[in-house]
Amino acid sequence: MGIDDAFDAFQKTVNEDIDKTRLARERRDLFKTALLSEPDVVETFGSGSLSRSTQLKPIHDVDVVIVYDPDEHPEWGNDGPSAQDALEHARTQVNRLLSQTNGTHANEVRHTLVRNHAVKCFLDDPEDPEAFTVDVMAALRQEDGSLLIPEKLNTRWVPANPEYLIGQVADHQRDWPHFRPLVRVLKQWRLTAPVQGRIKSLVMEVLALNCMPRFGNRSQALKTFFTAAAVRVHEGVWDPAGLCGQIQPDLDHAGLSDAFTDAADLAERACAAAAEGDTDNALRLWQKIFGDDFPAPAAPAKPASLITGTPALITARPIKDAPQG
Repeated sequence: MGIDDAFDAFQKTVNEDIDKTRLARERRDLFKTALLSEPDVVETFGSGSLSRSTQLKPIHDVDVVIVYDPDEHPEWGNDGPSAQDALEHARTQVNRLLSQTNGTHANEVRHTLVRNHAVKCFLDDPEDPEAFTVDVMAALRQEDGSLLIPEKLNTRWVPANPEYLIGQVADHQRDWPHFRPLVRVLKQWRLTAPVQGRIKSLVMEVLALNCMPRFGNRSQALKTFFTAAAVRVHEGVWDPAGLCGQIQPDLDHAGLSDAFTDAADLAERACAAAAEGDTDNALRLWQKIFGDDFPAPAAPAKPASLITGTPALITARPIKDAPQG
């Protein structure tokens, strides 16, 4: 198997099944359509990794942004109780339109919870740890195109621009068709990276935007990424739109940098092996980075010992009482 074939095969183990991806999009679009029918809603759109096509399997949740008409809610956007009011308003609309028992548009939502920035809508049993949910975020459009979104815990509205990241990812993908698939690969890689605590998937996606080249083959691009990210991560990983600050302040920056450095070393050796025509060794080195799902031939057996068969019984040589002189 060649290097490209191996990456193709590995990618299939990372990607979500196409039917499950299609179902997630259908569920997201159901919310978009239903809520857009409300008189105080001016637009709806999908957000999150599914909207950027960088989602990692399994897909358990999707995000929908509901942009409201500010003239219909003049009190929204100011610090105070309007943040929770907006979330409760969206929750009421979801239940009226999509409740499993009496929804007027469809019967899909079994339970809703108001979280800090969004209403979490359960389409499966809420007790199921893999329940599928749709996060509905209320928002107001600002003059510069960004959004204000409610933050319940701090009773305020905060700026955000999820469409900026969507656009950045799409732009990178237009330049280099391997970008989105490799973002999924890196998100998968982070799950076993030896760091303290977790690594948010968005951290890997933003680092990929900053450190992944827009040309070349996947091997060379990953080598470049790991090398650059090992340095870049020390600067922190920040919202690309410049509105929401650092993405994960508690990230183990030093640990992740070390993990990137180790991966960069292996990637460099893999690229060198491939350049020398040693494809098998190159594949084994990529397997060390990405785990057993990356296809590679078994390592060659060690050379057999020159001594074969059952060793002869060694017995003590009889001591003779020979004269010494």
